[in-house]
Amino acid sequence: MFGKDRTSGIERLREALDDADAVVIGAGAGLSASAGFTYAGERFRRYFSDFEEKYGFHDMYTGGFYPYGTLEEYWAYWSRYIQVNRYMDAPKPVYQRLFELVEDKDHFVITTNVDHCFQKAGFDRERLFYTQGDYGLFQCSGPCCLETFENEELIGRMVQQQEGMRIPSELLPVCPHCKRPMTMNLRSDGRFVEDEGWHRAAERYADFLRTRKGRRILFLELGVGYNTPVIIKYPFWRMTAENKKAVYGCINHGETEHPDEIKRQSICIDGDIGEILARMMVSAEEQEASLQKEKNGHLTA
Repeated sequence: MFGKDRTSGIERLREALDDADAVVIGAGAGLSASAGFTYAGERFRRYFSDFEEKYGFHDMYTGGFYPYGTLEEYWAYWSRYIQVNRYMDAPKPVYQRLFELVEDKDHFVITTNVDHCFQKAGFDRERLFYTQGDYGLFQCSGPCCLETFENEELIGRMVQQQEGMRIPSELLPVCPHCKRPMTMNLRSDGRFVEDEGWHRAAERYADFLRTRKGRRILFLELGVGYNTPVIIKYPFWRMTAENKKAVYGCINHGETEHPDEIKRQSICIDGDIGEILARMMVSAEEQEASLQKEKNGHLTA
């Protein structure tokens, strides 16, 4: 149930979206969690119960850091992990709702997520900047080169052919140039490869911000926490403060705040992102009718 304050916030955010000349979406892990990409509980046990029983960890994140004894075991885990978190669709249509809300607006997306959900929902790759990598790409572990390599075909074979939580040794991914082991193209240390595609996306994002400067921009932050606030959260706050026509919108579960300097320009809603986006797709009249129904329910309770 949505109270009056939250319903008001949803209406204000929808108005800000309608009025915006451009929308900059900043997305973090909370958006994919709302879409059903959870890493523990039933979803973890559905795909990794055998790993849980053998190795004793209880969520996918922990499993990614487990010190497996061999690369065959390591890639048995990671191939399955990549398969369910990159090549399977999200259980809930949260990204599709977001796309429906902004597809007719001038927009750009910057995200720390690496699960490819934006493109699968219909977002144009030319309007996306994946800052932290992509589960769908390998890179040399050295690295010996600034290249990345598509992995869908090999990941599929690893998943299909693994037995006893091990992949066949002949499927171990190696760099085609130096023959070192491959690793995922994920930012975890200074060896992360920012390839040509990464730099082109960074340039497109910078150009989008430069050419819309001073216009009515909605900086829409979705599910961003404090692991890497310098990528999305802090820049959104700064750019909103520098542009009095801008609005900072934030939807998150339990982590919604803003600096005092942009209080009048901020709309922060604490709740499930998918539910909030669904409500934003409903007309103002229907929202008012729903609120009145809630009030009547309270009066008769």
